[in-house]
Parts: sequence; structure tokens; C-alpha cells
Amino acid sequence: MEKRKFENMGIETSILGFGCMRFPLLEDGTINELEVEKMFQVAIDGGINYFDTAWPYHSGKSEAMTGKMLKKYPRDQVYIATKLPVWQIKSQDDVERIFNKQLENLQTDYIDFYLLHALNMDRAKIIENCKIFEVVERLKKEGKIKHIGFSFHDDAEAFQYIVNMYDKWEFCQIQLNYMDTDFQQGLAGYEMLKEKGIPTIIMEPVKGGKLASFNKKLEKMLIDENSEGSISSWAMRYVAQFDNVKVILSGMSNMEQLEDNIKTFSNYKPMSENENKVIEVLREELKKLYKVQCTSCEYCLPCPFGVAIPKNFTLLNEHNMYENAELTIRSYGFMSPNEMASNCQTCGECISKCPQKIDIPTELNKFDELIKEIKR
Repeated sequence: MEKRKFENMGIETSILGFGCMRFPLLEDGTINELEVEKMFQVAIDGGINYFDTAWPYHSGKSEAMTGKMLKKYPRDQVYIATKLPVWQIKSQDDVERIFNKQLENLQTDYIDFYLLHALNMDRAKIIENCKIFEVVERLKKEGKIKHIGFSFHDDAEAFQYIVNMYDKWEFCQIQLNYMDTDFQQGLAGYEMLKEKGIPTIIMEPVKGGKLASFNKKLEKMLIDENSEGSISSWAMRYVAQFDNVKVILSGMSNMEQLEDNIKTFSNYKPMSENENKVIEVLREELKKLYKVQCTSCEYCLPCPFGVAIPKNFTLLNEHNMYENAELTIRSYGFMSPNEMASNCQTCGECISKCPQKIDIPTELNKFDELIKEIKR
């Protein structure tokens, strides 16, 4: 497994991090514990030592599952990352209460990488008003937190403000992939972190799975250049070529994805000049097809009317990429009437929750019109 060193911390992690946001599920929607156990064993055996979870993942169940799985392995052989839900903080007491519960969930005495979660300008103000830094610094002095960082979802201006609001950031987690080089903080934000000596952790390298498969014409571009790796391996290797990237998180939901990612970084080959040129061409072709920049993070859920927002956007994008109207209609039919785009009541509650700043009601309406057109 390819390793990367955090020079400012004196530690080394696997470049592939296990994102605990998309565990495999049973038919009733609960986490498939037996499958997760198998996946953690394969991950550990494959050299993965970085595991990333958060307070809200899997409706609050991810931390406990992660803790249960990692309890089986020596604590000093794994790095655990979790996050403070800043939007829930009203006072310093809330920070302490939630953090102690997180230690309990994870069955550990300390958190290796503690992030202030999904920061934007509004949440930066909460940090300042509630003096959150005072609490996390004290917890660090007590040995309960090893390293303090943040994850980010906002624009470039907000990113610059948050990076500069605290001079003790030890790492930062950003969304970056070959389709999002100018999105949110983009590559400019990455360069800012590198200049300041703040190690970078990457989330959504495969854009929520959107860069894992394309139509045959687009896939042929990649296969003709390199037939050895999977389509998603291109996305993983793209972000790995940046030297300040220390961990690349993948929210793996099945064994096939896990094994493919382990293969990519156990036989790691940096991107060639020609491969980067192919990515540039592919990016432009995809921009012509992609309609909504949704990563299926589910921060917009639950919808008060039950609309399955990410599912609708996935179908919309897949329709444009695969050009299969029959498959689109069949997949749309699997959703309940409440889940369908046509059930959107345009209340707007989802808009402020979306890290990607998507005008969700407008886009759902467009998809509803597309479905009607296809059915005619």
C-alpha cells in the first residue's frame, strides 16, 4: 500500500482512507455488520490504516459501527478520524458533550484526527461565537485529540477566511476530483494549503461514484490509454499525483470497490503526461453530459415531503451519460410516489443544506419534465 508522510505530525498513513459514510446496507436500510466486518479485515490486511467517520453518518450509527470494528485491532495501528457537527453547537458544553459521546461510540480514549465538520462562513461564525477552539485545544492538551483540522464545503472566499482564522490547523479535508478543479475551493485552495504547509485529505475523489463508469465511448478513451486499471482508478490516481495529498478517502459500499482501490494503491503508478491529457479531454466531454453536480452526500435529507433527492439526480445524470431512456424510466419506477421528483413541493428547505449549492427544487422540476417527455 502506498504511504504518505505527514511531516508536521511525524506520522505515516496509507494514502487510501476508508470512508465510513457509505457502509453496505441490509434490505431494511440498516448497516450490514457482517459485510462491514469482512471489509474491515480486507482493508487492514491490504494496508489501510486511516478510517474516517462522523457524528451524522448513517443517521448517527457510523461512529458506533466503526468503533466496534476497529476495537478488534491494536489501537496504535490505526488512525481514527471523526468530526464535530458545528451546526449543533450552541455553547462550549455542547462540544464537550458530543465529543465524550464520540469517544464512547468509537470505544477509544482519543481521536487521532478531529475535524470541525463541513465548514462554511455561517459555521465559522459559530466557531468564533462559541469559542470552540478553546475546547478542542484543551482536549488536545489532555491527549484526547491528537490533531485538529476541518472539512470544507463553501466557496473560495470562505475557504480563505477559514484557513486564516486559525493558525494551528494541522490538516484540512477538501472535495477534489478531476471534475471539480474549479468547484468550491478547487485546485486554488489546494495550492493555498500546500503553501501554508497544511496537509490535505481528499474526499469525493470519484465524485460520489460518478467517475466510476461512463458510456462506452468515454470509457474507451481511458481503456485505450491504460487497459490495466479500472475507470475509477483514474480518478483516484489523479488526486494522488498532488504531493501535499496525504490521504484519499473512498466511501466504499461493497467488497469490489474496496479490492479495486487496494489494487490501485498497492501497485501505484503516478499519472503520466499522456494520461493527464486524456483526463482533460474526458473532463470536457463529461461537462457536456453532466446536468447536476450532486455527490449523493445526503446532507439535503430528510426532505419533509419524502423526496429522494440524490436518487433523482443520479438518475438524471445517468440518463445523460448512458442515453438509455428505458433504463431511466424503469429505475424511476422503483421509487415510491413520495420519493419521485414530481413530489417536490418547492419548500426550499434543502437548498441551504446542500454543500454543492444546487438549486434543488429547480433541478427536480427539470427532471420531472424530462420524465414526462420520455414517457410521451
